[in-house]
This record gives sequence, structure tokens and C-alpha cells, in this order.
Amino acid sequence: MESKSKKIFYSIGETAKIFNVNVSLIRYWEKEFSILKPKKNKKGNRLFTQKDIDNLHLIYNLVKERGYTLEGAQRQLKSNKDLNSEIEIINRLKKIRSFLIDLKNEL
Repeated sequence: MESKSKKIFYSIGETAKIFNVNVSLIRYWEKEFSILKPKKNKKGNRLFTQKDIDNLHLIYNLVKERGYTLEGAQRQLKSNKDLNSEIEIINRLKKIRSFLIDLKNEL
């Protein structure tokens, strides 16, 4: 679920691959969460910016990792502005945990 490349736009397929979910789930979340506003090209293909990816990280964390309902996740996004920093801390802790597990396996 990590991707920090310097792309300007991500296709919906690339976006789904980042989160290891179906494309249909990304489209569904786009309808359910007003913070997702991918641009569309002339063909109508969705083009996700880094901001959209960051917002999807928030949604993914709330719905898939914490078990919120969609309604609960929507309320949480509206009420909690510090969610981004919380997600960053969780991601850093996951990296540290992964590093420590690798280190343990090497010993």
C-alpha cells in the first residue's frame, strides 16, 4: 500500500493496485466520499492526483484497517482534521515494525 513516486496523475487501475483493491471499489468510494475528486480526461478516464491518493489512504485506513462503516468514516473525515498526521504515524510505525521483524529474522 506504499507508493511515493513523483507521478502527477495515476490511472484508476494504478490507484487500485496501490491499495490492492478492485477498481470498482475505488469508483464506489469516489461516489460515497466528497473529498475524492479525480480529474477526467476527454475519454472520461479518471486521473487521480497525489492529493486523491492521500485521501484514499485516509479512507482505506478508516474502512479497511479500522473497520468503520462508510457513514462512520464520512463523519470521522468531516470531524477530524488531524487524521493525516495520525495516518503518517501509523505508516511510520508499520515501517519500523517491518524493519524490526527483518532484523529479528537475520539474527
